[in-house]
Amino acid sequence: MSVSERVGAGELGDAAATLRRVADNVRDAVEVRDDVLEAVLVALASEGHVLVEDLPGVGKTTLARALARSLDLTFARVQGTADLLPADVVGTSVYDPREARFDFRPGPIFANVVLVDEINRASPKTQSGLLESMQERHVTVDVHTHELARPFLVLATQNPVEFEGTYPLPEAQLDRFMVRISLGYPSQRSEVAMLAENEHGDRVGALEPVASAEEVLAVQDAAMRVRASDALRSYVVALLARTRADPRVELGASPRAGLMLLRAAKAHALLAGRDHALPDDVQALARPVLSHRILMGPEAVGETADAVVADAVAATPAL
Repeated sequence: MSVSERVGAGELGDAAATLRRVADNVRDAVEVRDDVLEAVLVALASEGHVLVEDLPGVGKTTLARALARSLDLTFARVQGTADLLPADVVGTSVYDPREARFDFRPGPIFANVVLVDEINRASPKTQSGLLESMQERHVTVDVHTHELARPFLVLATQNPVEFEGTYPLPEAQLDRFMVRISLGYPSQRSEVAMLAENEHGDRVGALEPVASAEEVLAVQDAAMRVRASDALRSYVVALLARTRADPRVELGASPRAGLMLLRAAKAHALLAGRDHALPDDVQALARPVLSHRILMGPEAVGETADAVVADAVAATPAL
């Protein structure tokens, strides 16, 4: 099917309905803000990866598990620890004496949905082992290349780097995540409801899948074919330029960041039931897509990348 072919009304409706089912299923088990869940669904639809960064105990892993259980896909979990090795993630070759040969034993990265819990507790060497798989959708072991499954989604959680025993993710690793989100503490009312609903057991464990692999692939194909005008592309580039020109910034948003933002905007339009992306879609995803790709300057004390993105959105006219 040609990528240039526009998504049809029937495909559009089916894809939006699939994403709504997944969203409703996740909400049955997790108290989550609409913008957070929206960003996760956008990453799923646009074949991106998700980094959930927040304090311990606010539901990062629960959200990832709820999404995985809502999809009829293979699931694997990797717990980030200081002694985790790259081979523990991607797999290794094991000698079979009966056949007198080496056989490849795939690691958990070969699942459709991979939860990497507390990724910044793993060593930098192990973190780098994820780079090829997340970007290239394959891994190379002993000069042999092994393709990963499709769809493929990495959901990683991390605690703030100020916590003991954590290693900050390098910029190259952060850039592999389409969106970075933060859950924050729930409201008092939501927290009371959460206590009542979970005191007799884990609600995530009771979830049933509501979307098949074929449906997820259809959503991703439809999102790719959502229309983006030349004016919208120019708007994205203008936003990137604003971040690069900001005096508080040492390293602004890259061209790859713009590609990720455009893909996210198209998926956001699909979620809204539209076959074309608008500046509103770009603005809705600018912060979770761009903020973690911006490096603040050493003199920008007290300033944040979120503020830089917000200012860029406010100052850049939609074309």
